[in-house]
Amino acid sequence: MADATPFPEALTEGYRAFLDDRFVREQDRYASLAEGQSPEILIISCCDSRVSPEVIFDARPGELFVVRNVANLVPPYETGGEYHGTSAALEFAVQALKVKHIVVLGHARCGGVRAYADDAAPLSPGDFIGRWVSLIRPAAEALGDEPRGPDYLEQLEFATVTNSLKNLMTFPCVRILVERGKLQLHGAHFGIATGQLRIRDPETGEFRLAEPDRAAGATKLIRCQDEAGSGG
Repeated sequence: MADATPFPEALTEGYRAFLDDRFVREQDRYASLAEGQSPEILIISCCDSRVSPEVIFDARPGELFVVRNVANLVPPYETGGEYHGTSAALEFAVQALKVKHIVVLGHARCGGVRAYADDAAPLSPGDFIGRWVSLIRPAAEALGDEPRGPDYLEQLEFATVTNSLKNLMTFPCVRILVERGKLQLHGAHFGIATGQLRIRDPETGEFRLAEPDRAAGATKLIRCQDEAGSGG
């Protein structure tokens, strides 16, 4: 009988580091979390490996309930299909955990958004990605038929977040709680290269820097590092 495929060494090393450091420091917290979880924030994020909500928001275990899928999409409410991974997680977060906030977190250079914009060829006969990112269509239509500029993909990323927020309101359990003031919806966008977080203004729909001064400093640091690396 052939040997089983070895578990990835990178994960084993990471687990050792976890046991030696974080688990030791937060052992009491993990013991408490074993009895149950009570996060107040649900984050709907992209499954892109470069965008980790727990890292971006420096969250401790048990503080965030995170749902990740391609392009941080929320489908409209419907009960006719058979599999509803995102909808099931949303239902659990709102109805069972009773979260107080839902954040749709988009990000720069999103492959799912680009796949829709480029009308990319299917990666498999099932075309699971193509069918899933077709949910972006209303966001693209909201941008109009103007010629695509250099910032089109970023604008589509913003519009995709906005569309997911609209779709959230099609869920009765979400809409009722929002109308009663017991649940708040938020949109955000993370810049991978810059570290900039933009938060959607619910009044204007604009995505504004969360920490303008710090974000400017981070951008300046990156620029200086780039210049140093180029020599001269």
